[in-house]
Amino acid sequence: MTHTVTNIWRHPLKSHGREALDSVTMIAGQTMPGDRVWAVAHESSKADASAWAPCANFTRGSKAPQLMAINAQLDDASGRLTLSHPTRPEISFDPEDPQDLQRFLEWEKPLTPANRAASARIIRVPGRGMTDTDYPSVSLCNWASHRAVEQALGHEISPLRWRGNIWFDLGEAWAENDFIGKDIRIGEAVFRVREPVVRCLATTANPETGERDADTLKALKETWGHQNFSVYAEVLSGGNILLSDSVEVL
Repeated sequence: MTHTVTNIWRHPLKSHGREALDSVTMIAGQTMPGDRVWAVAHESSKADASAWAPCANFTRGSKAPQLMAINAQLDDASGRLTLSHPTRPEISFDPEDPQDLQRFLEWEKPLTPANRAASARIIRVPGRGMTDTDYPSVSLCNWASHRAVEQALGHEISPLRWRGNIWFDLGEAWAENDFIGKDIRIGEAVFRVREPVVRCLATTANPETGERDADTLKALKETWGHQNFSVYAEVLSGGNILLSDSVEVL
């Protein structure tokens, strides 16, 4: 059976919106171009622009569910990022322009809890995105697993809760876990699948409203005994990936 790419997503500013793509050109040893390029460090963060840092250093959806309702659009040519949210006016800014930083922080402030460390700066690590893994990773999602979670919850949920990069339908829930330790080809690119993605509270928030309205973690734990959804992979060899490209185990 041939499996094909159904969706491609990137998240230019970590935990601050997503953008759908028709195609992407992967680069060996790197995260998806345009994905988690920047991250918002908070007042208590030890992260700087010298190296990768764990997610606890950043303002993110697990602690600020309203962030889950952000949509993003990155202009690759200019580097300007446009964010939208149902309760905020649209903002367009350059994440690397110090003069734009204060505008962004003021825009984001109503979306973050007052009792948590406030956002302070935007950082970028050259050569990789700020994924949740210490290696440059791409997340691969299986629609059949998503449908299984919906069935366990008893209602439909948006797939955007999972903040995945590349989606396809394997026809069987959790079949993507069989890819772990294997090499797969998606379009022209080759990936090595390394591990499952352990999920956090961000997935309990509705991507349209930013309100926590589905206990995805309880559904995962009580039904399957884990908090995993999707798998992390690293790019072994680069190349173009388009919607409808094939997915195959090598």
